[in-house]
Amino acid sequence: MRHLSVRACAKINLGLLITSRRADGYHTLETVFAPIDWFDMLDFVESDRISMECSNVDLPVDDSNLCIRAAKALQEYAGIRDGVSIKLVKRVPFGAGLGGGSSDAAATLNALCRLWNLDVPSKERHRLAVRLGADVPYFLDMKGLAYAAGIGEELEDLSLTLPWYVVTVFPEVQVPTAWAYKNFYRQFERPVPDLKELVSRLCNDRDTSVLGAFENDFSSVVFEHYPVVRDVRDTLAAAGAVFVSLSGSGSAVYALFEERETAMQVAGRMSEQYRVNLTPPGFRME
Repeated sequence: MRHLSVRACAKINLGLLITSRRADGYHTLETVFAPIDWFDMLDFVESDRISMECSNVDLPVDDSNLCIRAAKALQEYAGIRDGVSIKLVKRVPFGAGLGGGSSDAAATLNALCRLWNLDVPSKERHRLAVRLGADVPYFLDMKGLAYAAGIGEELEDLSLTLPWYVVTVFPEVQVPTAWAYKNFYRQFERPVPDLKELVSRLCNDRDTSVLGAFENDFSSVVFEHYPVVRDVRDTLAAAGAVFVSLSGSGSAVYALFEERETAMQVAGRMSEQYRVNLTPPGFRME
């Protein structure tokens, strides 16, 4: 009986600029995804049916789970009856804007192509991923920083990594994505900066003067309605971070630090109250 174990890393957003609302209700955006060393573990074992268990009892393991949906979508695409038993050890907080569920779905697609011996073209895997969620395509093939447009599915590998320590804090509250998209303060008419050029200057030249351009359009409404998230941001900023931002639609907040010792001290203090991750410079997904 074949068996696979994989890691599914989370992401943060460097800037998240919402540029329009489409007729189908989706919003277009521009952002830069960056991976962090906060990950779920997934085990896949061949079976006669598709089933799942999860270490977190608050997460459903039925057809509403993205892993189950990914497995069934791939099964239907390939026209096969192969099954799989999935075990998810959930470490990445959900409702945090870290893409944990999307990463799990992408890991499932990739793992099952191997487990079921399927040769699925990249274009088709991407199409399946988009149907599962806007963030899922990023986790399929990207390893480091990637520029994203459209609803998040138009990706460009930037061949870059962050040269700072990243401290990511989950304030122990969840921000529903649908609520965030309904309530954010629209700025559709503003000029959008060239995030690809700016992130190149940021990572290659360590030009921190460009960081002001990496706004997150969800920040204002989330900080206004979730005081604990605002407090985490203020604490990280006061600790001497190079940059502090909300990730995605929240509630996780991350900070960039120059010095390892400072990053470790801040992460240690924050972990007394919240779930915290420390990612080293140059991190890439395996």
